[in-house]
Formats: sequence, C-alpha cells, structure tokens
Amino acid sequence: MNRIRLILFALLPLVLLGAMIGLLLSSETLLLGPSPVPPEALQRLTLERMAFYPGEIVVWVRNTGPGPARIGQVLVNEAIWSFDVTPGPELSRLARATVTIPYDWVEGEPHEVRLITDAGLVFKKQVDVTTATPVPGWRYFGLFALLGIYVGVIPVFLGLLWFPFLTAVRGRWMEGLLSFTVGLLAFLGLDALKEAFEAVGQLGPVFKGEALVVLGLFGTFFGLVALGQRRKGEEQEVAPSGLRLAYLIALGIGLHNLGEGLAIGAAYQLGEVALGAFLVLGFTIHNTTEGLAIVSPILRAPPRRYHFLLLGLVAGAPTIAGTWIGGLTYSVLMAILFLAIGAGAIFQVIYEIVRFQARRRPVLQVLTVPHNLVGLVLGFLVMYVTGLWVAV
Repeated sequence: MNRIRLILFALLPLVLLGAMIGLLLSSETLLLGPSPVPPEALQRLTLERMAFYPGEIVVWVRNTGPGPARIGQVLVNEAIWSFDVTPGPELSRLARATVTIPYDWVEGEPHEVRLITDAGLVFKKQVDVTTATPVPGWRYFGLFALLGIYVGVIPVFLGLLWFPFLTAVRGRWMEGLLSFTVGLLAFLGLDALKEAFEAVGQLGPVFKGEALVVLGLFGTFFGLVALGQRRKGEEQEVAPSGLRLAYLIALGIGLHNLGEGLAIGAAYQLGEVALGAFLVLGFTIHNTTEGLAIVSPILRAPPRRYHFLLLGLVAGAPTIAGTWIGGLTYSVLMAILFLAIGAGAIFQVIYEIVRFQARRRPVLQVLTVPHNLVGLVLGFLVMYVTGLWVAV
C-alpha cells in the first residue's frame, strides 16, 4: 500500500501539469486575452542548407516559428522564380520541406535565395562562391577520406617527428614545453567553442543551440574527468602518467579534429568553398603543431614505437570521420554537438596537464612561473599565427 501511495504522489504533479497545459492550449484567449501580435508576424523559416546541382538549386527549409507557415514565393538573386515544394508549401511547426528551383546557376558567382511566406515575411540564404554540390557515392567517399588524411593524419604524424629533437630538452625547458602545449590546446578549445556558437546562428531559436553547446562542453569535461580518475589507496587521486596524458591529449585533439573535418566536409557539401585547396593547406600547417603537444608528456620516458602510431591515429583519424559526416550527411545539430564535445575534451586535457605539472608545486605557482607563462603565451601565439592560414 505504501508503494502505491508513493507512485500516486509521484504521478500527481505530472497529472496536474498536463491538465494545466491542456487548459492553456484550449482556452488561451480566454485566460490571457487576445495576443497583441498577429500569429502571421511570428512566422520564421530557417534555410538549413542549399545544394547546387546541374540546372537546379535545392533548399532545405524548416519552420522554426510558433505556428504554421506557407511558402508563397521564391526569389533567386532578386528575381521571382518558379519552384516546387516537397511535401508541400504548408509547413506546420518544426516541419521540414525541400524547395527545388529550376535555375541555371553560374559556377563561382554568388547566389541568394529568398523565401517569402503568405504573410509577406522574407527569409534568405546566400552562398558567396558557388560550386557544384557533391552527390554521395564511392567517389566522394574516397575524396573526403583523402581530405581527412591530408588535413588531420599527415600533419599530426609530421609533428610527432619532433620527438627525437625534443628528447634533449631538460629542466625548465621541459616545463615550458608543457605550458606551450597548454597554450596550443587553449587556442584549439576556444576555437572549437567559437565555431560551435557560430553554427548555433544557423539554427532556429526553438532548438536552443546554446544549451546544446553547454551540454556538450560540460558533459564531456566532467565525464572525462570522472572516467580519468585513478585511485591509489583510499580515495587518493594521483596525476596521470606521461603516456596516459599523451593519449588524453591525442583524444582531445582527435575530437577537435573531428569538428574540423565536419567544417571542411560541410564546406564542400554546401558549395561554399571555391578555394578548397587553400583551406586544406591552412589546416595542414595549423595542425602540424598538434603532434608537438602530444609528445610533450613522454619525453622523459619514451614509450615503445607502436604507441607513436596509435597516438597519431587517435589524434588524426577522427578528421576522416568528420569529413565523411560533414560532406555526406551534414547536420547543423550534429556539428554543434561535436564541436562542443571537442572543446570539452580539450579543456579536460588542459586540466590533466596542469595536474601533471602540479605534482611537486601548487597549481598557482605552476601557472605563474616565468618560463611556464612564456611557454603558455608562445603556444597560443603559434596557433594564432598558423590559424591565419585557415582564414578563408
């Protein structure tokens, strides 16, 4: 009997909440009075993606407003154009439709599509440099894999080649190098967060993209902290070993590179990159320094050679997966989540490095020692300068 009463008390708030919601939905005008804003003025269409195929432009649009909306007209470069909507021009809340526009677009030129609702509201999307959208298939599957290898795998392994030279580093130089790594990673983490919030702007407010960023960031950070805890004796935490820390750095960089792969693949898929080779070159130069960050914790105790292969793959191979996801099945929600996860993983790695350095001195002293501070700033500046190559 007590169990039944407990279940009833658990269900009671839910039943009352449902009744209140039903009352509000059925008698909104009676309870709250007429809305000062007509429903048509609240219409909102989000143009999620544009694709360019021979002789046509395809736009994927979603109704992110509070009520239904109907697509009345389509303009391409300010000219009214014929169009077809699947499944239909009437979109209920959160419904998605595909707008197909027969249009002979011009390679390399800007194209803007505007959708006008029956209420006269205009929603638009522009591609500055138009290129043909790749059609999913084995050819592009291989192309995106090569892009991932060029951008993520090869640069990381090139950075690992610094290991023999860096083994001669001793004393303060070693500590400064670890702080240099923190600077590199801090830039990567902030960069991933910036890209995630930029992607939020492509979503309608209804999806609460900012909350998704927070979920991915803090969920990943605290999740990895919990998984990475090691106990010695009774509840006494110890800092991670050098090799384990190297793998944590490789994992954090790998998740970040997954986001970079998404950006590159999506740029090709969305037809927004004409200077793709320059973008790849920029990422390659930018990512070579990541290998330096990976080897920093293992200079004093070099591991077996196969670990270098595994470390390079953990950090670089996710770029391939990212280009596949971004290029063949692009999703803004997925991009935001992966970028936030990558940022959370990188900040968790920074936390582990600081713990690693603080084994013999307080954390505040680790961060304020001159050679550590110089290394931190230099690492951030190196990523900033090499990142200029990526600015397209």
